[in-house]
Amino acid sequence: MKPISEIYPLLKQPRRVVIIMHQKPDADAMGSSLGLSLFLRKLGHQTTVISPTNWAEWLKWMPDCAAVIDYEFSTEKAIAALDQAEWIFCLDFNTLTRTRHMASRLRKSPAQKLLIDHHQQPETPVFAYGISNTEKSSTSEMVYDLIVESGHADKIDIDIAACLYSGVMTDTGSFRFPGASAAVHRMVGALKDTGLNHTQIHENLFDNFLENRLRFIGYVLSNRMEIFYEHNAALIAIPWKDLVRYEIKTGDTEGLVNYPLSIQGIRMAALIIDRDEEVKCSFRSKGDFDVNSFARTYFDGGGHVNAAGGRSTDTLEVTVQRFLKALTDNSSQLQ
Repeated sequence: MKPISEIYPLLKQPRRVVIIMHQKPDADAMGSSLGLSLFLRKLGHQTTVISPTNWAEWLKWMPDCAAVIDYEFSTEKAIAALDQAEWIFCLDFNTLTRTRHMASRLRKSPAQKLLIDHHQQPETPVFAYGISNTEKSSTSEMVYDLIVESGHADKIDIDIAACLYSGVMTDTGSFRFPGASAAVHRMVGALKDTGLNHTQIHENLFDNFLENRLRFIGYVLSNRMEIFYEHNAALIAIPWKDLVRYEIKTGDTEGLVNYPLSIQGIRMAALIIDRDEEVKCSFRSKGDFDVNSFARTYFDGGGHVNAAGGRSTDTLEVTVQRFLKALTDNSSQLQ
C-alpha cells in the first residue's frame, strides 16, 4: 500500500470515484464519506457514495445524504457504479469484510482501492494507496487532513464542514475521549470559520429520536443490564423480542453501550444484541483495558483500544455465556 500522499498530484485528473463506508454506518463513516465526496466533486471528479446497508434516520440530514446508495436495497445501481469506478475509496473500515455482501465484488473489482481509516490491523494488501493511523480521532479528521495537505483547504465549505464535524465530534464522544487532540480542536476552529452551526448539528444527531427509543433505553437499563463488580464490568444483553416490542430501527441503539461506564468503578461495558440474523457485540472500556484485542480474540471483531465491536453466530444465550467466560479470563486486567 503506497502512502495516500502519492495521490495528491493525481487529484488534478477527474476520475469516476466510488466512496464506500462500513455496514450500518455511524456519523463518522457517513460524515467522512460525504465530506470526501463533496470535496472531490469540487475538483471535477464524478463521485458515488455507497453504504453496504441502510443507515440511521438521524444521519439523513447530512448534506447530499439523499444521494447515497444502499447496496442491499439498490444492488443493481450500486454494482453499475462499482463497475465504472476507476478509484474506490474505502473509509472508516480496515478490512473488506466490514462491507458485508459487497466484499466479494470489491475484491474482484479492477479499480484501484484507497484506504482512509483509523482502526487497527488493516488489510493493507488490498489497497493500492492508503493511510491507516490509529492515533487519529476519526476518519473525518483524516479526510480533513487529506484536503488540507493536498493544498485545497480553500475548498472546505459549510456543507463539507458539517459532515466532517459530525464525524469527529461523535467519534471523540463530544471531544471528551483522548483522541480529541490539539489538532482536532484546531480543525474544529477552521470548520467553524466556514459559518458552521455546531449547535444545530448536535441537535440533529442527539435530539432527533422518537419517544419509543427513550422508553426502550429505560427498559433495557432497568431489565437487561447486569453489573459484575467483581470484574469491574457491565453487560447489557438484548433479545430480539425487545427490539420488536419497541420498534427499534437502525441507529436506535447507538451509544447505549456507554451508559454503564458512568457507574463508579466500571472499566468495561458490553452490549450484546440479538439482531435475528446474527448477534452483534459492542465493547467499551476506560483506561488501558484493550477491547480491540478482546473483540478479536473472542468475538471475530476489532476496533480501537477503548471501543470495539464483534459478532457471533451463536444464540444470544450462548454468546452471553461466552462473554462471561471471557470476562472471567480477563478479570485480573480489569482490577
